Amino acid sequence: MLSPTELIEKLAALVPPPRVNLIRYHGVLAPAAPDRALIVPGPSALTEPAGDEADGEAGSATADDPARRHRVEWAKLLARVFQLDVRQCPDCGGAMKIVAAITSPPSIRKVLDALGVPSRAPPIAPARFEQLQLAAA
Repeated sequence: MLSPTELIEKLAALVPPPRVNLIRYHGVLAPAAPDRALIVPGPSALTEPAGDEADGEAGSATADDPARRHRVEWAKLLARVFQLDVRQCPDCGGAMKIVAAITSPPSIRKVLDALGVPSRAPPIAPARFEQLQLAAA
């Protein structure tokens, strides 16, 4: 039997330090292996830029730029996670184009207030001591 303190101590020893890779590849799969390109597949269709993205609309980065090649646009990520294509019109099914993304908090607040949607997160209710005691018992 372990005391609670000993159990936490044993579990804490299993937690890896932050920003440390947990998988290490050796041999041909190692990052600097000369034959790695022959074995590891190239980028998938999700990471390849589409025809309109490769034109350079998103900035000065080109399709040949390695930093651009491995980035997946956020609309594809949303489609992957929520199974919802934000580039397709929900009414007619036609293609829509993303014109802007609002990121500044004051602008977001103005837009949400104009739409009649709450622009403030709901308040966090304090924990109830009685319910915590009942759950622990």
